[in-house]
Amino acid sequence: MNVVDAIRLKRAVRKFQDKSLPDDVVHAILNAGRRSQSSKNTQAWRFIAVRDKKILKALSQCGEWAGHIAGAALCVAILTPEPAEKFQTMFDAGQAAAFMQLAAWELGVGSCPASLYEFDKAREILGFPAEWHLRIALSFGYALDEEKISAPPKKGGRMELNEVIHFDKW
Repeated sequence: MNVVDAIRLKRAVRKFQDKSLPDDVVHAILNAGRRSQSSKNTQAWRFIAVRDKKILKALSQCGEWAGHIAGAALCVAILTPEPAEKFQTMFDAGQAAAFMQLAAWELGVGSCPASLYEFDKAREILGFPAEWHLRIALSFGYALDEEKISAPPKKGGRMELNEVIHFDKW
């Protein structure tokens, strides 16, 4: 994989084919998250890999914009310690998410992050211990429109570099 191409071309995929992912693909995605870097190498995350359609549907109702989880072949719930206790927690979870999404892209699998806001409901659905918290989940699957996974950048879709970068001072 050319990382620059992956960064430039990877698109969020929210509509998936009704097709399961092979176990080796699921393991490659999860292993990419496990291998991501973390603050002081704490690896303060756990993943719940969900393929059960009933659970996917229930999780999709835990966030206002999480509906894409219902149609996914796989959802990875990224559990962390209490996010408010250490500012690096969500940064580390984000890195794990990015690594998983890039690995999926290389394997031809689309993905999209979802913010979950129904914390107690998500805990009830997945049954994870009280010391873990769920704020972010990723949906994965083969794109319904296969061209969507690597669509060329849209004109005007991103601000220009000089609009977001300040060198040395603001």
